[in-house]
Amino acid sequence: MSAPDLSHGDFTLPGEAGYEQLTLRLAQKWGADTIRDSDGTQLSPEIVQSGYAIYSTLCLVRSVQPWARVNRGKLQQNFLMSFPVVADKAATTVTLLAGYYTEQFAVNFGDSPKKWWQVFDRTTGKEVAKTKWSVNPKKGTVTITGTVPGHQYTVNFLAFRLWEEISMYNHLTNNWGDREHLAAVDPMQPETQKVLLAFLEKWLADHPATKVVRFTSMFYNFSWFWGADHAKLRDIYSDWGDYEMTVSPRALTLFEKEYGYRLTSEDFVNGGLYNSTHNAPSRRYRDYMDFIHGFVIEFGRKCIDLVHRHRKLAYVFYDDHWIGVEPSSPRFKEFGFDGLIKCVFNAFEVRLCAHSTGAKTRELRLHPYLFPTGLKGEPTFKAGGNPTLDAKNFWIDARRGLVRAPIDRIGLGGYLSLVEPFPDFQDYIEGLAQEFRLLKSFHAGGRPWVAPFKVAVLTAWGDLRAWTCSGHFTPGVALYDVLESLAGLALDVTFISFDDLVKNGVPRGVKAVINCGRAGSAWSGGHYWDDPRVEAVLTQFAKKGGGVVGIGEPSARPRAGQCFKLAQVFGLDRDTGDRVANGKYKYAVAPSHFITADVTAPLDLGKDVDGIYVHGPATSVLADRAGSPRLATHAFGQGRAVYLSGFKFTFENTRLLHRALHWAASQEAAWGAWQSANVKTEATCFPKVGKLVVINNAGTDETTTVTLGDRMTTRTVTLPAHGIQILDV
Repeated sequence: MSAPDLSHGDFTLPGEAGYEQLTLRLAQKWGADTIRDSDGTQLSPEIVQSGYAIYSTLCLVRSVQPWARVNRGKLQQNFLMSFPVVADKAATTVTLLAGYYTEQFAVNFGDSPKKWWQVFDRTTGKEVAKTKWSVNPKKGTVTITGTVPGHQYTVNFLAFRLWEEISMYNHLTNNWGDREHLAAVDPMQPETQKVLLAFLEKWLADHPATKVVRFTSMFYNFSWFWGADHAKLRDIYSDWGDYEMTVSPRALTLFEKEYGYRLTSEDFVNGGLYNSTHNAPSRRYRDYMDFIHGFVIEFGRKCIDLVHRHRKLAYVFYDDHWIGVEPSSPRFKEFGFDGLIKCVFNAFEVRLCAHSTGAKTRELRLHPYLFPTGLKGEPTFKAGGNPTLDAKNFWIDARRGLVRAPIDRIGLGGYLSLVEPFPDFQDYIEGLAQEFRLLKSFHAGGRPWVAPFKVAVLTAWGDLRAWTCSGHFTPGVALYDVLESLAGLALDVTFISFDDLVKNGVPRGVKAVINCGRAGSAWSGGHYWDDPRVEAVLTQFAKKGGGVVGIGEPSARPRAGQCFKLAQVFGLDRDTGDRVANGKYKYAVAPSHFITADVTAPLDLGKDVDGIYVHGPATSVLADRAGSPRLATHAFGQGRAVYLSGFKFTFENTRLLHRALHWAASQEAAWGAWQSANVKTEATCFPKVGKLVVINNAGTDETTTVTLGDRMTTRTVTLPAHGIQILDV
């Protein structure tokens, strides 16, 4: 292959008016071919006319603020549940927004509360009759009669969102003072659609230099309810995949007309759990998601067609207002987007972006974002910050995904002026951009080598939530850690749902199925295990030679005498406290095994579960703690099962999982090919271009031995901290 140009292209730079020299100098240094604006910045004529392609950021639902201010009834809405109130007499008054941030929300008293709202006695779980409660709009309260002292009562009510969440976050993070609080308008209203399309038409005409319209994202935001005292309780509820913010009386009415049944407020509030992506979804909620997805495609396509008529490209930013866009949906291609941009912190988010097939160009917005502070308020481009080290750590995490899956472009966002005092950061991004271009050229020559079997991750969501759970990495959700490990491994990974499993069985080529999560979660499966066909399909799969890897509380759906539905496959189960009178088999920890061959220290599986007991001698315990197995194997029929009591992303655990999947799939013979001995490093072979990429995932210098594809020949490689080496093979 010809040597690629590593100095230029495939890089989007955030420009900033007032810093023209810095913008153009860094565009040259970093090899940018495109300059973009960001939330809170503008591009000056000097930048726009400098010869670079121009990305312009546009959030349609925040774009018509003068109209939004005089059409408050057209703002976006959602259902909220009041904080529980314990009754102490026969009449109880609930202050609806007590505990909520009132700069974000205002109660919608105008849309027939008796039709859309619900009041519940949460102690009994029963709805209170509508004749027994009344609304006081002036006081913002609901008074309930006939209440039982000692019982808890809540009100589900509709609220307008006066301040759009990302505007609110950016405003408070950056101390924007008296800058306007932006609201989001409801795109499902016909009048709103006309206003938005007219705005977009004029905006396109007014931006002749814009080559790419970068929608942020389309119309609906992820769920984010802020508390009144947001210093101590900012996130009353937050979920990146939840459709709570799409609700309105019009949406519910149109849904009923299309689907033939009516949704209630409780379908969304769910006792205060709302519809967190981490919880197994109901069929009613999935229907509503499909309904909103259809609407967003329909109206979104009108916007994109308008962009194309102006001879511009349409990209969508997959992070803020992506609800209803669903880039992993098979319908995503119906939008007609030219590109998809994903904000990334780590490897599984890279794989998430690469997974979408509905847009020609897939771009990563890297971190650190050019803000003074990070998402958690930690210093970045301010006193006490080290943006260069941050960039290195974010890059080595993302790079694990980049060597496994192709990405077309990278870029940064935010205030470019913040990097001026950090020349070492400027130098590092220059090298990073060149490294990306090199990896991209390898992918262009052919896909990297993977093991000769497929791995399936089984969840309630399946491919719709491939390579994610809900937004960015959330500590304590074991599947996030599993995905982060898988994202950099030489494995062909697919994602299947319980519905897929019942309908089609285990996909062809899959030799190992992972089920990971806590009981009741969407990741373990929750109520989907109530279908006996699920248990039967996986049990037969294992019996005929398939592998099952269970982590945490896999297949957990307790029934009398059994917690895990696949207990017989795993050769173990979990005692949830009801087996006090039952004895436990006394096992001995096995001294060695293929799976633990690289283990050199006691396992650290993070927040794992206890109370695990084995069925008998056919189950081999490889590690335990306080009498509860943490890692165990079991032969079942012609197949194999592996159980881990939890999982935490570390270099050592990534190697452990990699080995466990090979063993469960009965593929030990394939182990070792293109494998790096040092667990802090990883190797990827691109056979068609004859390149071996060895990366150092640690912040220390490392030496490793890489075994080549024949599983006999080796190469010794020394890498600097965060480093990479390319070898010809």
